Amino acid sequence: MYVCGVTVYDLCHIGHARSAIVFDVLVRYLRGRGFEVTYVRNFTDVDDKIIERANQAGKDTDVIAREYIDAFYEDMGRLGVLKADHEPRATEHVKGMIEMISTLLDRGVAYVAGKDVYFSVEKYQGYGKLSGRKLEDMKAGSRIAVDKKKRHPMDFALWKEAKPGEPFWPSPWGEGRPGWHLECSVMSNHYLGSTFDIHGGGKDLLFPHHENERAQSISANGGEFARYWVHNGFVTVDSEKMSKSLGNFLTIRDALEQYHPEILRLFLLSKHYRTPIDFSKDVVSALQAGLVRIYRTLQKLEGLIGRPGTLQGDRDFLAGNEGHPFFGEFVRLMDDDFNTAGAVGLIFEKVRTLNRAMEDAGEGMNGPLERALNEGREQLLLVAGILGFLQESPEDFFNGLVDPGQEPEPEEIRKMVNERRAARVEKDWARADAIRDRLMEKGVILEDGPQGTTWRLDV
Repeated sequence: MYVCGVTVYDLCHIGHARSAIVFDVLVRYLRGRGFEVTYVRNFTDVDDKIIERANQAGKDTDVIAREYIDAFYEDMGRLGVLKADHEPRATEHVKGMIEMISTLLDRGVAYVAGKDVYFSVEKYQGYGKLSGRKLEDMKAGSRIAVDKKKRHPMDFALWKEAKPGEPFWPSPWGEGRPGWHLECSVMSNHYLGSTFDIHGGGKDLLFPHHENERAQSISANGGEFARYWVHNGFVTVDSEKMSKSLGNFLTIRDALEQYHPEILRLFLLSKHYRTPIDFSKDVVSALQAGLVRIYRTLQKLEGLIGRPGTLQGDRDFLAGNEGHPFFGEFVRLMDDDFNTAGAVGLIFEKVRTLNRAMEDAGEGMNGPLERALNEGREQLLLVAGILGFLQESPEDFFNGLVDPGQEPEPEEIRKMVNERRAARVEKDWARADAIRDRLMEKGVILEDGPQGTTWRLDV
């Protein structure tokens, strides 16, 4: 699997986090199913924006790139994103890029214009197939090309002549640097060959980046290039596209000042990966309440049956367990176009089952019940491990939890507790759970025991 990584000129934002987490979970899941996965995720470390940032800071482009690569690792590490097997920088593969350009020129699908080299989209019959666009429509709808050297408005640069003050490399066409699209073709080919299984990235990369990658890769190497394409949807903030001019540009570091990393992870997996997702305080706070409930369940389990033992981990454990009701349902959901939203719902359902079982323990623990609680907890933790959360002890989680905010009035809490008690008497479990969840959102924890229900403020 090859995934387009970040261009390292600034701190990563919440949209970068979504892409990184989606593909992190995909790798974990495939390994959990028993697949051997080679995961490649690159860094674009030469680009107009990097050059601009370096000039502003009075630093070399390589220094700027290294600073933001280090920041990437720090931010993604806090979010629990695993490192890829290979994480190449574009500047490490310029030799291979020059070789691919030479191949494309030899095959007549590229042309030299001055000291630049362009790919000719009209020479590749399949151009537009990935994005569902027709070349004639793109030409008709395009503006007059600013670069008069292009033969077609959609032709794209394979090699760019160096401008004063820019980094450059020697080539048969003069000093310059590679085009962005070419970089990923060469790096994916280097590590995975001319045809590999999965190519991923954000939806914004579908066109022109991935369309251009596919065109030049197949033209140079033959094969299919990527058998499957996976594109994650956008992240908006309060229903608007992120923009520094709007003041809603949310970096990962900004978000982590307000929320625990696992809450952000849960939020970004709570919708289907292809759909847009809107970051709002209300939505994330509600998910925080849900995650708090899960950790309170784990805390209560520790009090009843002790701490969990060492788990098998995420590699291969699903293989052979598809027939198990819980694992089988998880596999069914994830195999249905990687339905992490459904998997999150399955986890909350397992938590409800465990809480009801623990209510039975109020009448006395016995061997079968203890085994059932242990097995249920192990199932919960293993599946949550694939999604990359419930990775802390309850104690550590609550110590790291951000203050949930203003405390509700005691009279309001007592009223809701009484409403829940009445719902439980009527065996209206759905209503009782809904009231519990609303209280969780307000930072209130309920504890059911033989003497009735007590409450306390969270953290």
